[in-house]
Amino acid sequence: MVYRKLFSVCILAAISISLISCSDAPQQEFSINGPAFGTTYNIKYYSTEQVLSGQAIDSVINAVNQSMSTYWEDSDISQINRGDSTIVTDQMFRDVFRLSQRIQKESGGYFDPTVGVLRNAYGFGDTKPLAMIDSLTLDSLMTYVGFDKVRLNQDGTIYKTHPQIYFDFNAVAKGYGIDQLGSYMESKGLTNYLIELGGELLAKGQNLNRESAWVAGIETVDSNLNNRGFEAAVNLSDMAMAASGNYRKFRIDSATGKKYVHTLNPLTGSAETSNVTSATVLAATCAEADAYATTFMALGLERSKKLLEELDGIEAYLTYTLPDSTGVFITEGFKPLLRD
Repeated sequence: MVYRKLFSVCILAAISISLISCSDAPQQEFSINGPAFGTTYNIKYYSTEQVLSGQAIDSVINAVNQSMSTYWEDSDISQINRGDSTIVTDQMFRDVFRLSQRIQKESGGYFDPTVGVLRNAYGFGDTKPLAMIDSLTLDSLMTYVGFDKVRLNQDGTIYKTHPQIYFDFNAVAKGYGIDQLGSYMESKGLTNYLIELGGELLAKGQNLNRESAWVAGIETVDSNLNNRGFEAAVNLSDMAMAASGNYRKFRIDSATGKKYVHTLNPLTGSAETSNVTSATVLAATCAEADAYATTFMALGLERSKKLLEELDGIEAYLTYTLPDSTGVFITEGFKPLLRD
């Protein structure tokens, strides 16, 4: 009996020592990268061991693509865009639909994922651009634009007043995908990490090597892809950052020489620049940051300022060009996060 008690005590002591040893193990920095959403991702995280694999990350990315990628022919969104009204959408599609619906109302219609037919017509989607877009063509295309023409039914199916209405969640889906990656990482017990995917970021906790917040850069509007320049740096912790700009994403019509930018006005159908040249947005989620960055590009400076006054938890760094000047507008909540 005495030996049994001593044996039990030894086991408990060993378990106790093992637990103390594990809890005191130093956190190391790990990194992983790969392709995602037509671009690349780079993830840094701190853990006592390597817990992420490329296969696991790919499974999260593929799930988002299966739901909302217009480049996947068999994705839910592609089937819905082809007019299939029997598709029952998943939770991810519903989340993005509802978020888009909210921001569409907040922005007075300047954010609208039903601009897919316009994106395709101007050459920013997944089909060839139209040879010519005159006023009659534009009027016809606008028949299929408007979030008031679609509905998410209770059973998860989508109703469209016209089968030709084409959803394009590209202005929010990438950010949502980053949030999904963050949720997966947190399910693995990770609390200090930085996800960068196509220039958009989700930062949680700290950079433990520096014992400070993660640091992200804001690109200059004339930044070159091969030699990127940054005009400011931001401290990020427990927030997301996304940016949008027309300084790289545009198309020149070879026949007319006209410049078309990727930010479209859903109210007029035009693909012309506003006076906001770039928008960098901070938010609790990357989906929100992604969507609002596109929204501010379409709204222009004064309407963006007004909307920002009405929003909680959304901060912005907007560069703009007026007829007689250029400048930067920074919300009060953004300023303390800028590094000297």
